[in-house]
Amino acid sequence: MSIQLAILGILSWKSSTGYDLKKIFEDSSFMYWSGNNNQIYKALMNMETEDFVASEVVHQDNSPSKKIYTITEDGLKELKKWLMSSPEAPEIKKTFLVQLAWSDLLSNQELSEALSKYESEVRLQLIMQNEKYRRALHTPNRSTRESLIWEMISENITSTYNNELNWVRETRRKLFENEVVEEEEKMNYQIREIESKKYIEFISATEPLSTENDALDLVALCWEHETTALMIHYTALSEDFFKLKTKLAGDMIQKFTNYGIKVAAIIPQETSQKGRFKEMATETNKGNHFRLYVSKEEAEEWLLK
Repeated sequence: MSIQLAILGILSWKSSTGYDLKKIFEDSSFMYWSGNNNQIYKALMNMETEDFVASEVVHQDNSPSKKIYTITEDGLKELKKWLMSSPEAPEIKKTFLVQLAWSDLLSNQELSEALSKYESEVRLQLIMQNEKYRRALHTPNRSTRESLIWEMISENITSTYNNELNWVRETRRKLFENEVVEEEEKMNYQIREIESKKYIEFISATEPLSTENDALDLVALCWEHETTALMIHYTALSEDFFKLKTKLAGDMIQKFTNYGIKVAAIIPQETSQKGRFKEMATETNKGNHFRLYVSKEEAEEWLLK
């Protein structure tokens, strides 16, 4: 399949500039072209020569002129012809499977780390896909049927990542059955439901939260349990979180904010009011994404607002 057909599909929805097309490709989870300018403009030039698209230069008073492309009748015929053609079988190209094939050369610890890194990457992609779906960027909704089609495309992609996560966990279970139990015990959390509202209470961890990836793991945990509210206890955070020079607190809070997770951290007053961390605590408590509280009751009340 060529990028020309994907462009014709987009133009059948709405007329666009080359820049508009580039943004749609960048934000899409299934239109897999890089969408660089050379690819797009070369395809547009070819299709204009074939009378599949027409262009119009629009002059703007305070901005550079822009060239808008529109699909033609011939372009629609070409698109429909392709839509009716036999679809290709799905391709399975996973570099990790090639790596895994020869992983018997690794020690148990090294193999477990390789699986964990892959699991984290898949989880991150799942988070990004869910976020794109939530924002509904560049999604046509001209009819109920079209909305359903795009919803099912998103579900296909999401289920692929979920299946991959299940496969990784099952692989690890079979390879290191005893270690899997230890892995599961690393995260001590509870799902709390109060008057139809739900949040995750993250109580402790064998290894305290100390990286941006840990924040992403918590985002994934929230999405897995269909909630955007999270309570974190002091015991689950590493010492670096309270040292502003490490930038860990700011980086983790930014991740939670980016993915729409509302977080309340329960921190002892003697810690939250110490040194420069006090300034950050005062600032974050003015916002609606991340706040620090001394008691669980206060934190829960804010989370469930």
